[in-house]
Amino acid sequence: MKPTTQIGTANTDRLLMQYFETRQLTTEICGPLQPEDFVVQPADEVSPPKWHLAHTTWFFENFILKDHCPDYKLFDDDYHFLFNSYYETEGDRWQRSERGFLTRPWVKEIIAYRDYVDEHMQQFLSGNSLSESIQEVLEIGINHEQQHQELLVYDIKHILGINPLFPAYRAFNKKTESPILDDNYLNVDEGIYPIGYKGKDFHFDNEEGVHKVFVHAYKIQDRLITAGEYIEFIEAGGYEDFNHWLMEGFEWAKSQKVKAPFYWFKEAGVWKHYTLAGLEEVNPHEPITHINYYEADAFAKWKGKRLPTEFEWEIACNKYEPQIPTSANLLDAANFRPMPRSGKSTQFFGDVWEWTSSAYTPYPYYKKVDGALGEYNGKFMVNQMVLRGGSFATMKNHIRASYRNFFHPNLRWHFTGLRLAETL
Repeated sequence: MKPTTQIGTANTDRLLMQYFETRQLTTEICGPLQPEDFVVQPADEVSPPKWHLAHTTWFFENFILKDHCPDYKLFDDDYHFLFNSYYETEGDRWQRSERGFLTRPWVKEIIAYRDYVDEHMQQFLSGNSLSESIQEVLEIGINHEQQHQELLVYDIKHILGINPLFPAYRAFNKKTESPILDDNYLNVDEGIYPIGYKGKDFHFDNEEGVHKVFVHAYKIQDRLITAGEYIEFIEAGGYEDFNHWLMEGFEWAKSQKVKAPFYWFKEAGVWKHYTLAGLEEVNPHEPITHINYYEADAFAKWKGKRLPTEFEWEIACNKYEPQIPTSANLLDAANFRPMPRSGKSTQFFGDVWEWTSSAYTPYPYYKKVDGALGEYNGKFMVNQMVLRGGSFATMKNHIRASYRNFFHPNLRWHFTGLRLAETL
């Protein structure tokens, strides 16, 4: 059995502060919504905002308060069934595709649930030292809520973006200069490189452990592909030419009648799209987003290039942008959109998640932990592709070069784009 180690009160105070900062940000993200917005579920992969508010709260109640807080009383016995997401270890749960059916409990009851759990978390954590195991669960819970903050932004945009009124989530008035969009590449020499998380701070188990990979010499684009470049692909007949596409991707595009990124349409010869600030003309200088793996791969082939592997991406990021720059367009900047390149930024962090050509599989030293938290990453390691770098909906203290996001190749409601690579 792993020995129990007590963590000092200073570290507990730090985690308590981070806990409440994270909880407050979730509330702020939902601030512009009206009550009717909280229950809508326009697609199976989209969860109603109300469900996110409840599920992130259930995580702390279920994995910390219920098991470790003496005499804790559950807020509502039914919530365990309603707001468990995918933890088979925790028993039966409401179907994901039917979360929009839950008009009850009301939003105000979910807010009361959050307040109740926050109050008990403060009582439990304040002035106490924590065992190492509780600290680990608390840090996972905080990072778990940060992941749901990003999902909230995806889902809010989907909920509002399919409304024919194209309602704005929040205004955007920032002026931007014309960016540097030269076609430059960063060279990486052939060699053996370390991959995986190397520090001692929080990280997810799918980033473990450090191992070595061999890569041939390659070059990787020093910026993200823009919407203007993607329009060239569309107007050159990219969606109609099977030569650029994987067979599965081409069948997807034909069956779904897809001719452009999600939220895009052409009106009077002008490309427009829904943004979180409402309906706008497409800015050709912004990074392309809302494309799936099939589309990213087809664009790369049309350009005579390819997508980088996740290892090539991580190696290049560590070499050319080892620290997250202050200019990175992450959730902290509150732009709520991908932004045109700033100066000569390499854009490895923020703006849009970058599709790689790597399947989501375990690293050589991956070990699944026992219990419910062992279901967090490992059981999803099939039929999904890895994305890197974060987006404008990712918190700065949540992302790192080794962070592995993953989604099915057909999905595109999330904030996803690409950069190109080529073997030398």
